[in-house]
Amino acid sequence: MMVADIVFYFLAAILLVSAIRVITAKNPVHSVLFLVLAFFTAAGLFILIEAEFLAAILVMVYMGAVAILFLFVVMMLDIDFSELREGAKEHIIPGIAIGGVIMVELIAVTSSFHLDGHGEEAVPATETVNNTLELGKVLYTKYLMPFEVASLILLVALIGAVALTHRVRKGVKRQNIDDQLARTREQAVEMKQVKSGEGA
Repeated sequence: MMVADIVFYFLAAILLVSAIRVITAKNPVHSVLFLVLAFFTAAGLFILIEAEFLAAILVMVYMGAVAILFLFVVMMLDIDFSELREGAKEHIIPGIAIGGVIMVELIAVTSSFHLDGHGEEAVPATETVNNTLELGKVLYTKYLMPFEVASLILLVALIGAVALTHRVRKGVKRQNIDDQLARTREQAVEMKQVKSGEGA
């Protein structure tokens, strides 16, 4: 057994355990930390198959942004997870059904399954093939329209998040930058003459 095989089985075992702990850990903070570990080990697997660009994207985007965002949301929001778990048993059967559908889709994609029974063969890796360059060619030629549609969906989600943040709500004080910058020293500072013995 080669060193690469040992590293693969080691990372794969950590990835499976961390993925299981993501959905079985009772503490949501622990779940997010196991998710970060799963992303990190998945990046290691990408490096083993010489997909360094995908590994870097996984670390920068998912570990550096998405997972940390999940962690901040879980830690800052006061969510009563015990109430959320009360009705979990009622959704076991639909959850198993949806999980089965997702598993079938993953198996179909990873095995290059097609209705005509013919799968696409992978391009053999050579020293002259740059995986980042080839990924860019495929992404901006064959899959240009899905890429642009996904970009528009993300843009709409971003605009919606900004609009929800800046909506006017009763009883909530909002910061007005223009008023703060336009105020004078007399408006910002008030001098008080405090007599001896009358201070706080």
